[in-house]
Amino acid sequence: MTAEILLHTRGLKKYFPIKKGLLRRVAAQLRAVDGVEIIVRQGETVGLVGESGCGKTTLGRNILRVQKPTAGDILFRTKDGKQIDLAKLEGNALRAIRPQIQMIFQDPQSSLNPRMSVMDIVSEPLIANRLARGDELTDRVRSLIDRVGLQAKHLNRYPHAFSGGQRQRIGIARALITNPSLVVADEPVSALDVSIRAQVLNLLNDLQQDFGLTYLFISHDLSVIQHIADRVIVMYLGKVVEEATTDDLFARPMHPYTEALLLSIPKPDPRQRTDEVVLSGEMPSPINPPSGCAFHPRCKYATQKCGTETPPLREVAMGRRAACHYSETLELRGV
Repeated sequence: MTAEILLHTRGLKKYFPIKKGLLRRVAAQLRAVDGVEIIVRQGETVGLVGESGCGKTTLGRNILRVQKPTAGDILFRTKDGKQIDLAKLEGNALRAIRPQIQMIFQDPQSSLNPRMSVMDIVSEPLIANRLARGDELTDRVRSLIDRVGLQAKHLNRYPHAFSGGQRQRIGIARALITNPSLVVADEPVSALDVSIRAQVLNLLNDLQQDFGLTYLFISHDLSVIQHIADRVIVMYLGKVVEEATTDDLFARPMHPYTEALLLSIPKPDPRQRTDEVVLSGEMPSPINPPSGCAFHPRCKYATQKCGTETPPLREVAMGRRAACHYSETLELRGV
């Protein structure tokens, strides 16, 4: 049985105005997110990948309503079964829904207030949202701190006293203390030592099972995505260019950009290394994107059609979407 849809964005756009001149008139628009449609189902982990500047973090911030979208819908199913449009919420209505959608930040050092103890940091969402107080608040914090691998004796300490991995565990506890339905994890292990990453990823998996969480996991590291995600969404220049289950995407990509990302994964075996350049050039400016397929200036398979006609994001196989004119005919390499 297919799980019910928890989050559905439709035509989501986020443009940032570029102002010039003494009168600060809008001269152009930076299209950070440009008509994105994604679906996240209850209980799954969806990986969101792409190069820096592709719009994946902006998409996450719009879903959280840290930023207000320029256009589009963010349909979210609340715990009482109602479907609401987060893009339209303001004021107290938005505040009431925030405990159900939380974020794990990339850098655990800069995201924790150095002047607050662990107890204050983790309990702050409960206090701000008036969810618990007194002994109930203390018990909830102690229980969750123990669950993320820390101890009660750490509650009165400050962030500087912890390692990077421990600080991220504090950030995870803060995100989960309100018992959210959806957690947006923005590069949650990229700032950690390689030896610690697997521990944190395994912790996130365990917590998902224990609390019935749903993750939107943002990362540029495909090896991390392969370990944790059920499905993968690939973004390029503010748009979704491919979507598939993790196994299908890694075995046989159906968009040239996805192939380039997969072939760029570092290989530990020196005998497998190659001098082949799989992704040349830089991502075009989102202020003035190329005509046709935005990836065609960097694509070795591009034809004249690619430079003039924009390929729609369409279903190219069961449960797979891709925005390429030649998805069904290209023999692209996976890993």
